[in-house]
Amino acid sequence: MSQLPELSDIIKARGRLKGIVKTTPLEHTKAFSKKSGANVYMKLENLQSTGSFKVRGAYNKISQLSKEELARGVVCASAGNHAQGVAYAASSMGVKAKVFMPVFTPPLKVIATRSYGADVVLEGEAFDDAYQAAMKYREETGAVFVHPFDDPDIIAGQGTIGLELFEQLDTIQDVLVPIGGGGMIAGIALALKEMNPDIRIIGVEAEGAQSMKLSMEQDKPNTLTSMQTIADGIAVKTPGQLTFEATRKYVDELVVVNDAEIAHTAYLLLQRAKILSEPAGVAAMAAVLHKKANLKGRDVVAVISGGNINMGILEQILEKGMMEEGLRARIAVLIPDVAGELKSIISILESIRANINEISHERSITTVPVGFVLVTITFNLQDTSQLQTIQKALDGKLKKYEILK
Repeated sequence: MSQLPELSDIIKARGRLKGIVKTTPLEHTKAFSKKSGANVYMKLENLQSTGSFKVRGAYNKISQLSKEELARGVVCASAGNHAQGVAYAASSMGVKAKVFMPVFTPPLKVIATRSYGADVVLEGEAFDDAYQAAMKYREETGAVFVHPFDDPDIIAGQGTIGLELFEQLDTIQDVLVPIGGGGMIAGIALALKEMNPDIRIIGVEAEGAQSMKLSMEQDKPNTLTSMQTIADGIAVKTPGQLTFEATRKYVDELVVVNDAEIAHTAYLLLQRAKILSEPAGVAAMAAVLHKKANLKGRDVVAVISGGNINMGILEQILEKGMMEEGLRARIAVLIPDVAGELKSIISILESIRANINEISHERSITTVPVGFVLVTITFNLQDTSQLQTIQKALDGKLKKYEILK
C-alpha cells in the first residue's frame, strides 16, 4: 500500500517542476479583508499553466515514470482540470496520453485537453463510466493510470503550493483550501505543518458534496450516495485513502459552503478583484467572506484553485450577481396586445436612463388572457439606488407590474 509523501518528496517535486509550472502570485486584497475582518491574501492557482493547480501533481507523477512506462503512455479519467494537467504534462515530455471524459463534459474543456495533445475519448454519462473505460484501456494496453488525487507523487506535486506560500508570506496563520478528492489539501497541509505546526489548515467542501466531512465523521473513507453542486471540480463521491489520512493528520478544521455562497463569491472575485475563477476554485474564498471559521484579525490565505469555468455557469453567475448587487433588474407587466403599449413602458425606463438589456413577450401561457401580452424587461442600472426611482416612475404610470427576483 502506498504511503504519504514526506516533506523531502515535496521539495524534490519542486525541483522537477522548475521551468514547467509557474510560481503563482500571492495577492493581498483590501476589499475582501475589509469585508471579512481578516487580513486576506489570495493564492492565484487560476493563473497556473492549464488554468489550475492540477498540472503540478500530474507532471511530478509522469516525470518519474521509467522509460518502459513512458513508452506505454499514460491514461486518466477526468471531467476537466486533471485531464488538462495530464495532457499538458505528457505533451511536455513527449508521452502519449489517453483521456477519458464523460459525454456531458463542457466542449471548451474537451477542446482544451485536445489542444495539449491528448487523445480524448468521450465515454458514458458520468465520471464513473469514464473511469471504468480508463481502467479497461489500462488493462488492454499497459498504459500507466494517473490518479487525480490518491497518489503520493500527485500529493507531493500539489504540496509545492505549500512551499511557495511559506516563502511568500512569513506571517501566515491560516490557509483555506478547497477539498474534492483531497490531493491539494493533503500536499499543502503536509508541507506547511511540517515547516510550522502552528499554521492552521482549513478545508472547504461544497454543501452538496461533503465526502471528506462524512469520512472524518465515520473515521474512514466513505462514499456519498449522491451529489449536487455547481462546484463540479470538487464534486467527488469518495476521498482517497491517502488524502483521508493526510486530512486526519494535518487538517485542523473542515467547513462547508453552499452553492449560493459559491456563486456570489465568484461574482465578487470577478467584479471587485478582476479575477476569473470556476466555482470549485472560489470555495475557500467563499468560506472567508461568509465567515465559516474564526478568522478575525488573522493573516489568511485562500487558495483560488482554478479558473476553467463553464461559460454557461459564468453567464448565470454574472446575471445573478448583478441582480443581487442591484445593478440589474427585471420587471414583468401584462399589457394589451396593441401598438404603442410597450413603447410607453420603454419611454419611462429611458427617461430615467435605465439601459434595457432584453425584452421578451409571452402570449401562449394560460395565465395570459386573450388580447394581452406578458412583457418581461431586463435592464441594467447605474447604481443600486436607481431601482427605487424606477419604481416610483412606474407606480405613476402602470396599474400593475412585478419586479422579478
